[in-house]
Amino acid sequence: MRIRLPFAGIFLLLLLLAGYAGLSTLQLGSYVNDKVLHFVTFFLLTVVFYWIVDTSRRRTLNMTLLVCTVILGIGSEFVQSFLPNDRDFDLYDIVANIVGSLLGVGICAWYHKRMLERKRQRKHYDAVPGEDAEDVELGEGQESGILTASTRSRTLEEEVDNWDENAEDNWDDDNALDTEPPPATAANVADAADNREAKKRTD
Repeated sequence: MRIRLPFAGIFLLLLLLAGYAGLSTLQLGSYVNDKVLHFVTFFLLTVVFYWIVDTSRRRTLNMTLLVCTVILGIGSEFVQSFLPNDRDFDLYDIVANIVGSLLGVGICAWYHKRMLERKRQRKHYDAVPGEDAEDVELGEGQESGILTASTRSRTLEEEVDNWDENAEDNWDDDNALDTEPPPATAANVADAADNREAKKRTD
Protein backbone atom coordinates (compact mmCIF):
# COMPACT_ATOMS: atom_id res chain seq x y z
CA MET A 1 0.00 0.00 0.00
CA ARG A 2 1.50 3.29 -1.15
CA ILE A 3 0.54 6.88 -0.34
CA ARG A 4 0.29 9.32 -3.24
CA LEU A 5 1.74 12.45 -1.69
CA PRO A 6 0.34 15.01 -4.20
CA PHE A 7 -3.23 13.86 -3.57
CA ALA A 8 -2.61 13.75 0.19
CA GLY A 9 -1.36 17.34 0.16
CA ILE A 10 -4.33 18.58 -1.87
CA PHE A 11 -6.75 16.76 0.44
CA LEU A 12 -5.24 18.32 3.57
CA LEU A 13 -5.44 21.78 1.99
CA LEU A 14 -9.09 21.30 1.00
CA LEU A 15 -9.90 19.89 4.43
CA LEU A 16 -8.40 22.92 6.17
CA LEU A 17 -10.34 25.31 3.93
CA ALA A 18 -13.59 23.38 4.39
CA GLY A 19 -13.08 23.20 8.15
CA TYR A 20 -12.42 26.91 8.39
CA ALA A 21 -15.44 27.77 6.24
CA GLY A 22 -17.78 25.33 7.99
CA LEU A 23 -16.75 25.50 11.64
CA SER A 24 -15.81 29.18 11.98
CA THR A 25 -18.09 32.18 12.17
CA LEU A 26 -17.48 32.92 8.49
CA GLN A 27 -20.80 33.18 6.70
CA LEU A 28 -20.63 32.22 3.03
CA GLY A 29 -24.36 31.59 2.68
CA SER A 30 -24.93 35.18 1.68
CA TYR A 31 -22.69 34.75 -1.39
CA VAL A 32 -23.28 31.11 -2.42
CA ASN A 33 -26.15 28.76 -1.72
CA ASP A 34 -25.25 26.84 1.43
CA LYS A 35 -26.40 23.46 0.07
CA VAL A 36 -24.49 23.91 -3.21
CA LEU A 37 -21.38 24.78 -1.23
CA HIS A 38 -21.71 21.62 0.88
CA PHE A 39 -22.27 19.52 -2.25
CA VAL A 40 -19.22 20.88 -4.12
CA THR A 41 -16.97 20.74 -1.07
CA PHE A 42 -17.62 17.08 -0.29
CA PHE A 43 -17.50 16.13 -3.95
CA LEU A 44 -13.96 17.54 -4.22
CA LEU A 45 -12.88 16.07 -0.88
CA THR A 46 -14.10 12.62 -1.89
CA VAL A 47 -12.52 12.67 -5.36
CA VAL A 48 -9.13 13.70 -4.00
CA PHE A 49 -9.24 11.31 -1.04
CA TYR A 50 -10.08 8.34 -3.31
CA TRP A 51 -6.67 8.52 -5.02
CA ILE A 52 -4.52 9.04 -1.91
CA VAL A 53 -3.98 5.37 -1.07
CA ASP A 54 -2.70 3.06 -3.81
CA THR A 55 -4.42 -0.20 -2.93
CA SER A 56 -7.15 -2.50 -4.24
CA ARG A 57 -10.33 -1.02 -5.68
CA ARG A 58 -12.62 -2.53 -3.05
CA ARG A 59 -10.48 -1.36 -0.15
CA THR A 60 -10.21 2.14 -1.59
CA LEU A 61 -13.98 2.30 -2.08
CA ASN A 62 -14.75 1.20 1.48
CA MET A 63 -12.16 3.55 2.95
CA THR A 64 -13.49 6.54 1.01
CA LEU A 65 -17.09 5.86 2.01
CA LEU A 66 -16.12 5.54 5.67
CA VAL A 67 -13.90 8.63 5.87
CA CYS A 68 -15.56 11.10 3.51
CA THR A 69 -19.21 10.08 3.46
CA VAL A 70 -19.77 8.92 7.04
CA ILE A 71 -17.16 10.61 9.25
CA LEU A 72 -16.78 13.93 7.43
CA GLY A 73 -20.18 14.17 5.75
CA ILE A 74 -22.28 13.28 8.79
CA GLY A 75 -19.93 13.81 11.71
CA SER A 76 -18.99 17.35 10.72
CA GLU A 77 -22.58 18.54 11.16
CA PHE A 78 -22.76 17.13 14.69
CA VAL A 79 -19.43 18.75 15.58
CA GLN A 80 -20.66 22.03 14.12
CA SER A 81 -23.77 21.97 16.32
CA PHE A 82 -21.65 21.86 19.50
CA LEU A 83 -19.39 24.79 18.56
CA PRO A 84 -20.26 28.38 19.47
CA ASN A 85 -20.24 29.66 15.88
CA ASP A 86 -23.88 30.68 15.53
CA ARG A 87 -24.57 27.63 13.33
CA ASP A 88 -27.42 25.21 13.87
CA PHE A 89 -27.71 21.54 13.00
CA ASP A 90 -29.23 21.19 9.53
CA LEU A 91 -30.32 17.83 8.16
CA TYR A 92 -30.30 19.13 4.58
CA ASP A 93 -26.62 19.98 4.93
CA ILE A 94 -25.98 16.31 5.72
CA VAL A 95 -28.00 15.31 2.66
CA ALA A 96 -25.95 17.67 0.46
CA ASN A 97 -22.72 16.29 1.94
CA ILE A 98 -23.75 12.67 1.34
CA VAL A 99 -24.98 13.30 -2.22
CA GLY A 100 -21.79 15.11 -3.20
CA SER A 101 -19.61 12.45 -1.60
CA LEU A 102 -21.51 9.55 -3.20
CA LEU A 103 -21.28 11.20 -6.62
CA GLY A 104 -17.53 11.58 -6.22
CA VAL A 105 -17.16 7.96 -5.09
CA GLY A 106 -19.25 6.72 -8.02
CA ILE A 107 -17.24 8.61 -10.65
CA CYS A 108 -13.89 7.57 -9.17
CA ALA A 109 -14.93 3.91 -8.79
CA TRP A 110 -16.15 3.81 -12.40
CA TYR A 111 -12.94 5.35 -13.74
CA HIS A 112 -10.81 3.09 -11.52
CA LYS A 113 -12.59 0.01 -12.89
CA ARG A 114 -12.00 1.08 -16.50
CA MET A 115 -8.36 1.81 -15.74
CA LEU A 116 -7.84 -1.69 -14.31
CA GLU A 117 -9.59 -3.29 -17.30
CA ARG A 118 -7.35 -1.45 -19.77
CA LYS A 119 -4.30 -2.53 -17.79
CA ARG A 120 -5.40 -6.18 -17.91
CA GLN A 121 -6.03 -5.94 -21.65
CA ARG A 122 -2.55 -4.55 -22.26
CA LYS A 123 -1.02 -7.42 -20.30
CA HIS A 124 -3.12 -9.91 -22.29
CA TYR A 125 -2.06 -8.43 -25.64
CA ASP A 126 1.59 -8.45 -24.61
CA ALA A 127 1.37 -12.13 -23.67
CA VAL A 128 -0.06 -13.21 -27.08
CA PRO A 129 2.66 -13.81 -29.74
CA GLY A 130 2.61 -11.82 -32.96
CA GLU A 131 1.40 -12.98 -36.32
CA ASP A 132 4.95 -13.50 -37.59
CA ALA A 133 5.72 -16.14 -34.97
CA GLU A 134 5.62 -19.67 -36.35
CA ASP A 135 3.35 -22.21 -34.70
CA VAL A 136 5.62 -25.22 -34.32
CA GLU A 137 2.95 -27.41 -32.78
CA LEU A 138 0.58 -26.97 -35.70
CA GLY A 139 3.38 -27.30 -38.25
CA GLU A 140 2.79 -23.92 -39.81
CA GLY A 141 4.40 -23.62 -43.21
CA GLN A 142 4.54 -27.39 -43.73
CA GLU A 143 0.97 -28.18 -44.73
CA SER A 144 0.96 -25.37 -47.28
CA GLY A 145 4.02 -26.84 -49.05
CA ILE A 146 6.40 -24.05 -48.09
CA LEU A 147 9.96 -25.33 -47.87
CA THR A 148 12.77 -23.57 -46.12
CA ALA A 149 16.22 -23.03 -47.59
CA SER A 150 17.64 -25.94 -45.61
CA THR A 151 15.17 -28.49 -47.05
CA ARG A 152 15.38 -27.68 -50.77
CA SER A 153 18.30 -28.47 -53.10
CA ARG A 154 20.73 -25.70 -53.94
CA THR A 155 20.90 -24.25 -57.43
CA LEU A 156 24.00 -24.01 -59.63
CA GLU A 157 24.46 -20.34 -58.75
CA GLU A 158 24.38 -21.16 -55.05
CA GLU A 159 26.90 -23.96 -55.58
CA VAL A 160 29.24 -21.52 -57.36
CA ASP A 161 28.81 -18.92 -54.63
CA ASN A 162 29.59 -21.48 -51.93
CA TRP A 163 32.54 -23.04 -53.81
CA ASP A 164 35.82 -22.79 -51.95
CA GLU A 165 38.91 -22.79 -54.18
CA ASN A 166 41.11 -23.91 -51.28
CA ALA A 167 38.99 -26.97 -50.59
CA GLU A 168 40.38 -30.38 -51.64
CA ASP A 169 38.88 -31.70 -54.86
CA ASN A 170 37.29 -35.15 -54.74
CA TRP A 171 36.97 -35.62 -58.49
CA ASP A 172 39.18 -38.77 -58.47
CA ASP A 173 36.94 -40.37 -55.92
CA ASP A 174 33.91 -39.49 -57.99
CA ASN A 175 35.54 -40.99 -61.14
CA ALA A 176 36.46 -44.13 -59.24
CA LEU A 177 32.92 -44.50 -58.12
CA ASP A 178 31.74 -43.96 -61.69
CA THR A 179 34.13 -46.64 -63.15
CA GLU A 180 33.31 -49.36 -60.64
CA PRO A 181 31.65 -52.37 -62.32
CA PRO A 182 27.98 -52.70 -61.73
CA PRO A 183 27.01 -55.31 -59.20
CA ALA A 184 26.20 -58.76 -60.53
CA THR A 185 22.58 -59.62 -60.82
CA ALA A 186 20.84 -62.99 -61.00
CA ALA A 187 20.20 -62.55 -64.73
CA ASN A 188 23.90 -61.92 -65.45
CA VAL A 189 24.93 -65.00 -63.45
CA ALA A 190 22.44 -67.18 -65.37
CA ASP A 191 23.70 -65.89 -68.73
CA ALA A 192 27.29 -66.64 -67.77
CA ALA A 193 26.36 -70.20 -66.76
CA ASP A 194 24.57 -70.78 -70.07
CA ASN A 195 27.61 -69.54 -71.98
CA ARG A 196 29.88 -71.96 -70.12
CA GLU A 197 27.53 -74.91 -70.85
CA ALA A 198 27.39 -74.02 -74.54
CA LYS A 199 31.18 -73.79 -74.70
CA LYS A 200 31.57 -77.25 -73.13
CA ARG A 201 29.21 -78.78 -75.67
CA THR A 202 31.11 -77.32 -78.58
CA ASP A 203 34.36 -78.68 -77.15
